[in-house]
Amino acid sequence: MTSSSAPSRKALSKIACNRLQKELVEWQVNPPAGFKHKVTDNLQRWIIEVAGAAGTLYANESYQLQVDFPEHYPMEAPQVIFLPPAPLHPHIYSNGHICLDILYDSWSPAMTVSSICISILSMLSSSTVKQRPADNDRYVKNCRNGRSPKETRWWFHDDKV
Repeated sequence: MTSSSAPSRKALSKIACNRLQKELVEWQVNPPAGFKHKVTDNLQRWIIEVAGAAGTLYANESYQLQVDFPEHYPMEAPQVIFLPPAPLHPHIYSNGHICLDILYDSWSPAMTVSSICISILSMLSSSTVKQRPADNDRYVKNCRNGRSPKETRWWFHDDKV
């Protein structure tokens, strides 16, 4: 999925707008290390630059996350994907979809964009190999036509990478 193939979205609720504005102000005052929010006039879609942490396989590399917020954020998790090219990682598919439980089954309204970013950086930093998931080709083929990663029934079985 690319930034041009956005899922159809309803406008943000008042609660979601207030929460996102609060998170954006906090980000401007105290951004998480290794991340930069690309400022746009679209509160419902954030583009975030991710810098690989020093001393990891991803040091000196940079990637972009696209975060799409649903109408009822934070009660519902945002959709988070890597824009091409996605990093080579055992839990990141070549289409940018990320297999990380907090983005799906383990989401909590207490989480923020900053906490999501820190979790993704931690996942990248702890990897010992740069490779795609074993089922990458099959998964990506089944995701054609812009299927959202939130429509996937993820199986969270490997927390070692």
